[in-house]
Amino acid sequence: MRFELVPAEGPILDEILTATFDVWHEGLSRRAYDRYYTAQLATPWGRSALRRWALVDAGAVLASAKVYQFSGVLDGQSIRIAGLGAVFTQPAHRGRGYARGLVDRILERAAADGADLALLFSEIGPDYYARLEFSVIPRSDLTLTVVESDRRGAPATLVRAGEDRDVNDLVAMGQVRSAPYRLHLHRDRDLVKFAIAKKRLLAGLGAPGARQAQFFIAEEGASAVAYVLISARASTWTIEEAGDRDPSGARLGAILQALIARDPAERRPAIDGWLPGDFSPPQVHIVERRSSAETMMIRPLTARGTPASALSEHEVLFWNGDVF
Repeated sequence: MRFELVPAEGPILDEILTATFDVWHEGLSRRAYDRYYTAQLATPWGRSALRRWALVDAGAVLASAKVYQFSGVLDGQSIRIAGLGAVFTQPAHRGRGYARGLVDRILERAAADGADLALLFSEIGPDYYARLEFSVIPRSDLTLTVVESDRRGAPATLVRAGEDRDVNDLVAMGQVRSAPYRLHLHRDRDLVKFAIAKKRLLAGLGAPGARQAQFFIAEEGASAVAYVLISARASTWTIEEAGDRDPSGARLGAILQALIARDPAERRPAIDGWLPGDFSPPQVHIVERRSSAETMMIRPLTARGTPASALSEHEVLFWNGDVF
Protein backbone atom coordinates (compact mmCIF):
# COMPACT_ATOMS: atom_id res chain seq x y z
CA MET A 1 0.00 0.00 0.00
CA ARG A 2 1.17 3.50 -0.76
CA PHE A 3 -0.83 5.03 2.07
CA GLU A 4 0.69 6.82 5.07
CA LEU A 5 0.48 5.83 8.73
CA VAL A 6 0.30 9.05 10.75
CA PRO A 7 -0.45 10.03 14.37
CA ALA A 8 -4.15 10.80 14.85
CA GLU A 9 -4.06 14.40 16.00
CA GLY A 10 -5.89 17.66 15.33
CA PRO A 11 -8.47 17.49 12.50
CA ILE A 12 -7.66 13.82 11.85
CA LEU A 13 -8.47 12.93 15.45
CA ASP A 14 -11.67 14.99 15.31
CA GLU A 15 -12.77 13.09 12.21
CA ILE A 16 -12.06 9.73 13.85
CA LEU A 17 -13.85 10.60 17.08
CA THR A 18 -16.88 11.82 15.14
CA ALA A 19 -17.03 8.57 13.17
CA THR A 20 -16.47 6.25 16.15
CA PHE A 21 -18.78 8.02 18.59
CA ASP A 22 -21.89 6.01 17.71
CA VAL A 23 -20.01 2.74 18.24
CA TRP A 24 -18.03 3.40 21.44
CA HIS A 25 -19.63 6.37 23.23
CA GLU A 26 -20.59 4.28 26.33
CA GLY A 27 -23.39 6.66 27.15
CA LEU A 28 -21.28 9.81 26.97
CA SER A 29 -22.23 12.95 25.10
CA ARG A 30 -20.23 13.81 22.00
CA ARG A 31 -18.21 16.45 23.89
CA ALA A 32 -17.64 14.15 26.86
CA TYR A 33 -16.51 11.37 24.50
CA ASP A 34 -13.74 13.65 23.20
CA ARG A 35 -12.76 14.66 26.72
CA TYR A 36 -12.67 11.03 27.85
CA TYR A 37 -10.00 10.19 25.31
CA THR A 38 -7.92 13.36 25.69
CA ALA A 39 -7.99 13.04 29.50
CA GLN A 40 -6.55 9.52 29.22
CA LEU A 41 -3.70 10.95 27.14
CA ALA A 42 -3.02 13.48 29.90
CA THR A 43 -2.23 10.82 32.52
CA PRO A 44 1.41 9.84 33.08
CA TRP A 45 0.84 6.36 31.62
CA GLY A 46 -1.28 7.65 28.74
CA ARG A 47 1.36 10.21 27.72
CA SER A 48 4.02 7.54 27.37
CA ALA A 49 2.10 4.43 26.32
CA LEU A 50 -1.10 5.32 24.43
CA ARG A 51 -1.19 6.42 20.80
CA ARG A 52 -3.80 6.58 18.07
CA TRP A 53 -2.76 6.02 14.46
CA ALA A 54 -4.53 6.71 11.18
CA LEU A 55 -4.05 5.30 7.71
CA VAL A 56 -4.48 8.20 5.30
CA ASP A 57 -4.41 8.77 1.55
CA ALA A 58 -3.95 12.32 0.29
CA GLY A 59 -5.34 13.66 3.57
CA ALA A 60 -8.36 11.34 3.64
CA VAL A 61 -8.65 9.15 6.73
CA LEU A 62 -9.19 5.52 5.70
CA ALA A 63 -8.87 3.61 8.99
CA SER A 64 -7.58 4.12 12.53
CA ALA A 65 -6.66 2.28 15.72
CA LYS A 66 -5.27 2.83 19.21
CA VAL A 67 -2.01 1.22 20.34
CA TYR A 68 -1.18 0.58 24.00
CA GLN A 69 2.44 -0.15 24.95
CA PHE A 70 2.61 -2.60 27.85
CA SER A 71 5.39 -4.51 29.49
CA GLY A 72 4.59 -8.02 30.64
CA VAL A 73 5.77 -11.55 31.26
CA LEU A 74 5.35 -14.64 29.07
CA ASP A 75 6.63 -18.03 30.19
CA GLY A 76 8.97 -16.43 32.70
CA GLN A 77 10.51 -13.91 30.29
CA SER A 78 9.96 -10.16 30.24
CA ILE A 79 8.29 -9.04 27.03
CA ARG A 80 6.90 -5.91 25.44
CA ILE A 81 3.29 -6.01 24.32
CA ALA A 82 1.51 -3.92 21.68
CA GLY A 83 -2.16 -3.70 22.59
CA LEU A 84 -4.35 -3.00 19.55
CA GLY A 85 -7.75 -1.40 20.16
CA ALA A 86 -10.55 0.56 18.48
CA VAL A 87 -9.71 -0.67 14.96
CA PHE A 88 -12.11 1.25 12.75
CA THR A 89 -12.58 1.85 9.03
CA GLN A 90 -14.25 5.11 8.05
CA PRO A 91 -17.72 4.26 6.62
CA ALA A 92 -17.00 5.65 3.16
CA HIS A 93 -13.95 3.41 2.75
CA ARG A 94 -15.14 0.01 3.93
CA GLY A 95 -14.70 -3.25 2.05
CA ARG A 96 -11.31 -2.38 0.55
CA GLY A 97 -8.90 -3.99 3.04
CA TYR A 98 -7.82 -0.77 4.72
CA ALA A 99 -8.21 -2.11 8.26
CA ARG A 100 -5.95 -5.04 7.45
CA GLY A 101 -3.42 -2.69 5.89
CA LEU A 102 -3.57 -0.50 9.00
CA VAL A 103 -3.02 -3.46 11.34
CA ASP A 104 -0.09 -4.71 9.23
CA ARG A 105 1.55 -1.28 9.30
CA ILE A 106 1.01 -0.84 13.03
CA LEU A 107 2.43 -4.26 13.88
CA GLU A 108 5.44 -3.72 11.61
CA ARG A 109 6.13 -0.49 13.46
CA ALA A 110 5.53 -2.10 16.86
CA ALA A 111 7.93 -4.97 16.10
CA ALA A 112 10.58 -2.50 14.88
CA ASP A 113 10.15 -0.61 18.17
CA GLY A 114 10.74 -3.78 20.21
CA ALA A 115 7.28 -5.29 20.76
CA ASP A 116 7.31 -9.08 21.15
CA LEU A 117 3.58 -9.78 21.19
CA ALA A 118 0.42 -8.16 19.81
CA LEU A 119 -2.74 -8.37 21.91
CA LEU A 120 -6.33 -7.34 21.20
CA PHE A 121 -9.90 -7.85 22.38
CA SER A 122 -12.35 -8.43 19.55
CA GLU A 123 -16.00 -7.41 19.86
CA ILE A 124 -16.82 -9.09 16.52
CA GLY A 125 -15.69 -12.62 17.31
CA PRO A 126 -12.41 -14.29 16.35
CA ASP A 127 -12.80 -14.96 12.63
CA TYR A 128 -11.63 -11.64 11.19
CA TYR A 129 -8.51 -11.40 13.33
CA ALA A 130 -7.74 -15.10 12.89
CA ARG A 131 -7.17 -14.24 9.22
CA LEU A 132 -4.60 -11.71 10.45
CA GLU A 133 -2.73 -14.50 12.30
CA PHE A 134 -4.18 -13.84 15.75
CA SER A 135 -5.14 -16.80 17.96
CA VAL A 136 -7.72 -16.98 20.73
CA ILE A 137 -7.02 -17.17 24.45
CA PRO A 138 -10.20 -18.48 26.12
CA ARG A 139 -11.64 -16.09 28.68
CA SER A 140 -14.78 -16.18 30.84
CA ASP A 141 -17.06 -13.60 32.41
CA LEU A 142 -18.54 -14.45 35.79
CA THR A 143 -21.74 -13.65 37.61
CA LEU A 144 -21.08 -13.62 41.35
CA THR A 145 -23.06 -13.48 44.55
CA VAL A 146 -21.85 -12.41 48.00
CA VAL A 147 -22.80 -14.47 51.04
CA GLU A 148 -24.31 -12.36 53.82
CA SER A 149 -25.32 -12.96 57.42
CA ASP A 150 -29.03 -13.33 58.16
CA ARG A 151 -28.96 -9.86 59.74
CA ARG A 152 -27.25 -8.36 56.68
CA GLY A 153 -24.66 -6.71 58.88
CA ALA A 154 -21.18 -5.55 57.92
CA PRO A 155 -18.12 -7.61 58.91
CA ALA A 156 -15.61 -6.24 61.42
CA THR A 157 -13.25 -5.05 58.69
CA LEU A 158 -11.94 -1.49 58.33
CA VAL A 159 -13.01 -0.43 54.83
CA ARG A 160 -12.35 3.03 53.41
CA ALA A 161 -12.11 4.78 50.08
CA GLY A 162 -8.85 4.12 48.26
CA GLU A 163 -6.33 6.93 47.92
CA ASP A 164 -3.18 7.65 45.96
CA ARG A 165 -1.06 6.57 48.93
CA ASP A 166 -2.50 3.05 48.59
CA VAL A 167 -1.31 2.47 45.02
CA ASN A 168 2.11 1.06 45.97
CA ASP A 169 0.35 -1.56 48.10
CA LEU A 170 -1.90 -2.43 45.14
CA VAL A 171 1.14 -2.85 42.90
CA ALA A 172 2.79 -5.16 45.43
CA MET A 173 -0.36 -7.28 45.76
CA GLY A 174 -0.58 -7.54 41.99
CA GLN A 175 3.02 -8.68 41.62
CA VAL A 176 2.52 -11.53 44.08
CA ARG A 177 -0.83 -12.55 42.57
CA SER A 178 0.38 -12.53 38.96
CA ALA A 179 3.71 -14.32 39.45
CA PRO A 180 2.43 -17.90 38.84
CA TYR A 181 0.68 -17.01 35.57
CA ARG A 182 2.33 -17.69 32.23
CA LEU A 183 1.07 -14.42 30.69
CA HIS A 184 0.39 -11.24 32.59
CA LEU A 185 1.04 -7.51 32.45
CA HIS A 186 3.64 -5.74 34.53
CA ARG A 187 1.25 -3.39 36.31
CA ASP A 188 3.41 -0.61 37.71
CA ARG A 189 2.18 2.43 39.62
CA ASP A 190 1.36 4.47 36.52
CA LEU A 191 -0.64 1.67 34.88
CA VAL A 192 -2.65 0.96 38.04
CA LYS A 193 -3.45 4.67 38.37
CA PHE A 194 -4.40 4.80 34.68
CA ALA A 195 -6.85 1.90 35.10
CA ILE A 196 -8.51 3.61 38.07
CA ALA A 197 -8.55 7.00 36.32
CA LYS A 198 -10.30 5.55 33.24
CA LYS A 199 -13.21 4.28 35.33
CA ARG A 200 -13.45 7.52 37.28
CA LEU A 201 -13.38 9.57 34.07
CA LEU A 202 -16.11 7.45 32.50
CA ALA A 203 -18.30 7.92 35.56
CA GLY A 204 -17.52 11.61 36.01
CA LEU A 205 -18.08 12.57 32.37
CA GLY A 206 -21.36 10.69 32.05
CA ALA A 207 -24.87 11.77 32.96
CA PRO A 208 -25.28 12.41 36.71
CA GLY A 209 -25.94 9.17 38.54
CA ALA A 210 -25.58 6.97 35.46
CA ARG A 211 -22.33 5.37 36.64
CA GLN A 212 -20.15 5.24 39.71
CA ALA A 213 -16.54 4.20 40.10
CA GLN A 214 -16.05 2.71 43.55
CA PHE A 215 -12.49 2.18 44.80
CA PHE A 216 -12.27 0.72 48.31
CA ILE A 217 -9.55 -0.87 50.39
CA ALA A 218 -9.34 -2.91 53.58
CA GLU A 219 -6.72 -1.43 55.88
CA GLU A 220 -4.51 -2.93 58.56
CA GLY A 221 -1.79 -0.93 60.28
CA ALA A 222 -2.31 2.04 57.91
CA SER A 223 -1.59 -0.17 54.88
CA ALA A 224 -3.95 -1.45 52.22
CA VAL A 225 -4.19 -5.24 52.53
CA ALA A 226 -7.05 -5.79 50.05
CA TYR A 227 -8.91 -3.68 47.52
CA VAL A 228 -11.57 -3.65 44.83
CA LEU A 229 -12.38 -1.33 41.92
CA ILE A 230 -16.05 -1.54 40.92
CA SER A 231 -17.98 0.11 38.11
CA ALA A 232 -21.58 0.48 39.23
CA ARG A 233 -24.36 1.09 36.72
CA ALA A 234 -28.04 0.83 37.66
CA SER A 235 -28.34 -2.37 39.71
CA THR A 236 -25.19 -4.03 38.30
CA TRP A 237 -21.67 -3.95 39.70
CA THR A 238 -18.69 -4.94 37.58
CA ILE A 239 -15.48 -5.90 39.36
CA GLU A 240 -12.78 -4.23 37.28
CA GLU A 241 -9.88 -5.46 39.40
CA ALA A 242 -9.17 -6.59 42.94
CA GLY A 243 -6.41 -7.80 45.22
CA ASP A 244 -5.75 -9.29 48.62
CA ARG A 245 -2.60 -10.13 50.57
CA ASP A 246 -4.52 -13.13 51.90
CA PRO A 247 -4.21 -15.84 49.22
CA SER A 248 -7.79 -16.95 49.91
CA GLY A 249 -9.20 -13.50 49.16
CA ALA A 250 -11.12 -13.42 52.45
CA ARG A 251 -10.55 -9.71 52.98
CA LEU A 252 -11.78 -8.92 49.48
CA GLY A 253 -14.93 -10.89 50.33
CA ALA A 254 -15.25 -8.84 53.52
CA ILE A 255 -14.98 -5.59 51.53
CA LEU A 256 -17.82 -6.71 49.25
CA GLN A 257 -19.94 -7.69 52.26
CA ALA A 258 -19.31 -4.28 53.82
CA LEU A 259 -20.23 -2.43 50.63
CA ILE A 260 -23.48 -4.36 50.24
CA ALA A 261 -24.37 -3.82 53.93
CA ARG A 262 -24.24 -0.01 53.53
CA ASP A 263 -27.97 -0.08 52.84
CA PRO A 264 -29.53 -3.23 54.37
CA ALA A 265 -32.93 -2.53 52.83
CA GLU A 266 -31.66 -1.99 49.30
CA ARG A 267 -32.03 -4.67 46.64
CA ARG A 268 -28.77 -6.57 46.21
CA PRO A 269 -26.77 -5.73 43.08
CA ALA A 270 -25.99 -8.18 40.32
CA ILE A 271 -22.21 -8.60 40.33
CA ASP A 272 -20.26 -9.36 37.16
CA GLY A 273 -16.56 -9.53 36.51
CA TRP A 274 -13.61 -11.86 36.39
CA LEU A 275 -11.42 -13.37 39.09
CA PRO A 276 -8.22 -15.39 38.67
CA GLY A 277 -8.72 -19.12 39.01
CA ASP A 278 -6.77 -19.25 42.29
CA PHE A 279 -8.61 -16.28 43.80
CA SER A 280 -11.79 -17.53 45.49
CA PRO A 281 -12.97 -15.42 48.43
CA PRO A 282 -14.99 -17.71 50.74
CA GLN A 283 -17.79 -15.11 50.87
CA VAL A 284 -18.16 -15.06 47.07
CA HIS A 285 -19.89 -17.74 44.99
CA ILE A 286 -19.80 -18.10 41.20
CA VAL A 287 -23.38 -18.23 39.95
CA GLU A 288 -22.60 -18.40 36.24
CA ARG A 289 -19.54 -18.75 34.01
CA ARG A 290 -19.86 -17.80 30.32
CA SER A 291 -17.56 -17.03 27.41
CA SER A 292 -16.46 -13.41 27.46
CA ALA A 293 -18.25 -11.02 25.12
CA GLU A 294 -14.83 -9.71 24.04
CA THR A 295 -12.51 -12.32 22.54
CA MET A 296 -8.91 -12.11 23.77
CA MET A 297 -6.42 -12.78 20.94
CA ILE A 298 -2.66 -12.69 20.52
CA ARG A 299 -0.15 -12.70 17.68
CA PRO A 300 3.56 -13.33 18.36
CA LEU A 301 5.90 -10.79 16.78
CA THR A 302 9.19 -12.35 17.96
CA ALA A 303 10.43 -15.69 19.27
CA ARG A 304 10.34 -14.24 22.79
CA GLY A 305 6.67 -13.41 22.28
CA THR A 306 5.78 -16.93 21.13
CA PRO A 307 4.16 -19.06 23.87
CA ALA A 308 5.91 -22.34 24.64
CA SER A 309 2.49 -23.99 24.24
CA ALA A 310 -1.09 -22.87 23.79
CA LEU A 311 -2.25 -20.65 26.64
CA SER A 312 -5.29 -21.76 28.62
CA GLU A 313 -7.68 -19.41 30.41
CA HIS A 314 -6.23 -20.33 33.79
CA GLU A 315 -2.67 -19.45 32.72
CA VAL A 316 -3.41 -15.80 31.93
CA LEU A 317 -4.08 -12.97 34.37
CA PHE A 318 -5.75 -9.94 32.79
CA TRP A 319 -8.20 -7.77 34.75
CA ASN A 320 -11.40 -6.38 33.25
CA GLY A 321 -10.17 -2.87 33.98
CA ASP A 322 -7.18 -3.39 31.68
CA VAL A 323 -9.28 -4.52 28.70
CA PHE A 324 -8.98 -1.94 25.92
